[in-house]
Amino acid sequence: MQGVDSVQGVERWRDKVAFVTGASSGIGRAAARKLSRAGLRVAVCGRRKERLAVLAAELGQGSVMQLPVDLTQDTSLLRAFDRVRDQWGGVDVLVNNAGVGFAAPLVSGKIAEWREMLDVNVLSLCIGTREAVRQMRERGGEGHIFHVSSLAAYRVLPGGGVYAATKAAVRSLTESLRLELREIGAPIRVTAVSPGYVQTEFHAGFFGQESLAVELYSRHRTLEPDDVADAVMYALGAPPHVQVHDILLRSSEQPT
Repeated sequence: MQGVDSVQGVERWRDKVAFVTGASSGIGRAAARKLSRAGLRVAVCGRRKERLAVLAAELGQGSVMQLPVDLTQDTSLLRAFDRVRDQWGGVDVLVNNAGVGFAAPLVSGKIAEWREMLDVNVLSLCIGTREAVRQMRERGGEGHIFHVSSLAAYRVLPGGGVYAATKAAVRSLTESLRLELREIGAPIRVTAVSPGYVQTEFHAGFFGQESLAVELYSRHRTLEPDDVADAVMYALGAPPHVQVHDILLRSSEQPT
């Protein structure tokens, strides 16, 4: 997906500031690495401080800001955006990647798991988007917001209804944001990237068992985190007048 033109297009983002949630592993970590290698300064946000420190050491401390954040706590996320504004002047690119999922059926699921999915997958995305738009408009230049969604927004599997509902919400929020940005005349693009199965830590948490995740990945080849991060870079590198609004991404071997 990463063609010559998109690579050249990413050059215009050099020295800009990217804010990546869920950056301690998986897709977020892969996106942070690619953004950093493209010359952006990257604020990496996640729950696990030690993993953020390892990533920062890999990418170079001067171009990376570590932001340990609990996305279920509004003030924690708001403080992170304030810190980016104070130290780097604000955000130009936001990758709303953080997400959680549980097999928590409507007939038997746990309220705490439903609430965590709604808090992280929907509410924190809304808060982060609002704060990023404010900072992008203050900075006065081009901006880009990414929502990492899921193919679950388009089809529901048994037991995964609440998770799918959160991703369907992200799908609606992406379109709403596009319309709102047009209405206020902001030069900010928005892209939803909706992958199928990706080999990350997500499915072990979803099923509650590592063995079930391993079994899932053994059925057929799945996407890798870099595949999804490449989609982010492709959309970011498109010309300013081109908005890559929706990217649906699955392994060629994935049956559904």
